[in-house]
Amino acid sequence: MSTKTVSRSYGVAIRDGFAYLLRTYPEVFVIGQGLWSPWYVGNSMTDLDVEFGRERVIDSPVSEMACTGAAVGAAIAGRRPIVVHPRMDFMILATDQIVTQAAKWSSMFAQKVSAPVVIRGIINRGGEQGAQHSQALHAWFAHVPGLRVVMPATPLDARDLLVSATVCGDPVLYIDDRWLYERTGDLPSKPDEDAIFSGPAVRVAGDDVTLVGAGYSAYLVEQAAVELGKEGVSAEAIDLRVVNPLDIGPVVESVQRTGRLVVVDGGWSTCGLAGEVIASVVERLEPDALRAAPRRITIQDAPAPTSGPLEALYYPTVSHVVQVTAKHSKPRHAALEVVRSPFRRHEASVRHRRRRCRARRIFTAPSGRRSAHLATGFWVAVLSRRTCRPRRAPVSDAEVPLHGRAGRPDRRSIHCRGRPADHAGGPCRATSEARRADSAVERPEG
Repeated sequence: MSTKTVSRSYGVAIRDGFAYLLRTYPEVFVIGQGLWSPWYVGNSMTDLDVEFGRERVIDSPVSEMACTGAAVGAAIAGRRPIVVHPRMDFMILATDQIVTQAAKWSSMFAQKVSAPVVIRGIINRGGEQGAQHSQALHAWFAHVPGLRVVMPATPLDARDLLVSATVCGDPVLYIDDRWLYERTGDLPSKPDEDAIFSGPAVRVAGDDVTLVGAGYSAYLVEQAAVELGKEGVSAEAIDLRVVNPLDIGPVVESVQRTGRLVVVDGGWSTCGLAGEVIASVVERLEPDALRAAPRRITIQDAPAPTSGPLEALYYPTVSHVVQVTAKHSKPRHAALEVVRSPFRRHEASVRHRRRRCRARRIFTAPSGRRSAHLATGFWVAVLSRRTCRPRRAPVSDAEVPLHGRAGRPDRRSIHCRGRPADHAGGPCRATSEARRADSAVERPEG
């Protein structure tokens, strides 16, 4: 029996979540700025005030602190309020109510009473809006214990995480991104009220590299994984969905298989979500589990620019993620993979002198005068010597023959001592013995 589904955009899916909650739970109400205007909240709350009445969909005055504080008090009193902040930037004004009150209430009263309020913060960037209207502050609030933080990336999660956040009984920060509002997907008719307790979701399976993101960044890594597949790189894209509490287990399992990790985040790099994901993964893996150092792709550690061309450079894009990941997924030195394969000892013995001479030429060449393939030849020479030749025994001063001016060692004799056993009686040793005997002959002074 097939489940009936409907196609919805991200923004309309949020509206469906509000409609389901207002229709199913009479204790739910919504309060915030601009809820009756599409200019503030897009198509995510269209005509909800008409359908359910303005006493349940309340367009508040411009006071983030007041409306959030009222909602926290209503939640403690038994209601299920949803506070809407059309811009996450100005949600900062309600930080005391969110962090100091709602997040601490259950712990302070031994879990006997809580403040089950949902705070919806909308990330609204781009369009040359400038530094004060373009911030993604999810990492700030994910740092706070007692406050769940969710970041839906698909229309299904946009609806189901809103419903689940409202009925779960804990204070939840629900963060949606205006850049996702036109993304479409299929939704089953009934929401999943336990969606908030599900872990990260694998959006694209792969074996070469693990890509991780949340919210709009999860959409970026999903698109990047598809593009990388066209280039022959099998990338696994993981959507975190919930960033506090952070379930890092699926990411660790993926990195154990791929050996590479790239985390994309729409926030700043310093003390950000990307750094937390990388640290959590590295703490749980053995040192040799990674084939390459983890990478993070974030916005620049600078306020957002107002100029359109600068904005295009400021925010991560699919092409940027593809470029960084493709470079990250290739072996640093293709020649190293060849050198690591087993060589037969006698083949290396025959060729080692020629390679050493070539390496010597490359190493002493002026910078910029040799092409990249010569540098590869240098590494082949050096590594093949280390791989194929036996370890040299220490040479004492008494064993080193002298020639030319006094005190200068015979380089050829030193090199011959390190050669394999099957060359022990070769011409190089004979030459060395002749030089040693010659040096013992007394010569007339002057």
